Amino acid sequence: MSSRHPFRRALIALLAAIALAGAVATALWLTLPDPRPLARTNPATTALIEQRRAEAAAMRRPFRAHRAWVPLERVPGPTVAALILSEDAGFYGHEGLDWAAVRDAAEHDLRVGRFARGASTLTQQLAKNLWLGTRKSLLRKAEEAVLAVKLERALSKRRILALYLNVVEFGDGAFGIEAGARARFGVGASELSPAQGVVLVSLLPAPLRVDLDRPSTWLRQRSRRLLDRMHATGRLDDEAHRRAAADLERILAGPRPQDDRDEPPEEASPDLALPEVDPADQNGGDGTAGQEPTSPREQGGVEHE
Repeated sequence: MSSRHPFRRALIALLAAIALAGAVATALWLTLPDPRPLARTNPATTALIEQRRAEAAAMRRPFRAHRAWVPLERVPGPTVAALILSEDAGFYGHEGLDWAAVRDAAEHDLRVGRFARGASTLTQQLAKNLWLGTRKSLLRKAEEAVLAVKLERALSKRRILALYLNVVEFGDGAFGIEAGARARFGVGASELSPAQGVVLVSLLPAPLRVDLDRPSTWLRQRSRRLLDRMHATGRLDDEAHRRAAADLERILAGPRPQDDRDEPPEEASPDLALPEVDPADQNGGDGTAGQEPTSPREQGGVEHE
């Protein structure tokens, strides 16, 4: 009889843990922002923009957020393909979370004792950009996961992809693919070549630390691998790959930086108390899911905030 007590205690503990996790998930679901307005409106600001603004204020330096909304159909296909292939190859097959990647990342982080490996889907990254910023904690990861599921239930994949491309950070003050293309290459998003699109996507793990005039070994290797993967998976045919590879070498022809490395530089941002972004204020347009908005900011001009 006594041999059953440890099993019973373990079972009770497991059930209690499951109940607690369910209660936490329910509480987060009810209290976190509702993404449904984003099916029809573009965000006026994001948590990441407000984080960068607060960081700049703390360092007493000026900050200007450059943004311009572009419909998804105006972003070249190879750039969109590069983004999905690099950041979330299973984007169209999951509902916000990649459980295999989450498990592998958790096991790795437990081994090294810190948050070292990312497992975020594009939808999770969008949630982080919109509402959470870059700070890391177990609670933040839980919020990110719940928000990702809410986004997937509220919006189409096309809308999620359009939102991500228009809010993601591509450099100091450059948010969204239009501002990123202009800041990095002096062209609009619709004019990006396959090689330029690959480079923009490749710098996403550390956009504030990448200098294209002095490209690091890490950026060179990452860009070349991504371009080759696009060829191998049929996103580029032989001739398009050949031309893009030559263009890529031209873009990455600058001298290497003094602190050259073959691994991505780590994010280095102050852990500041940041204002919450009210979803009710995210009213940048009047489009619908599957049909991109047509507000003035979409007509090619860059906003300065």
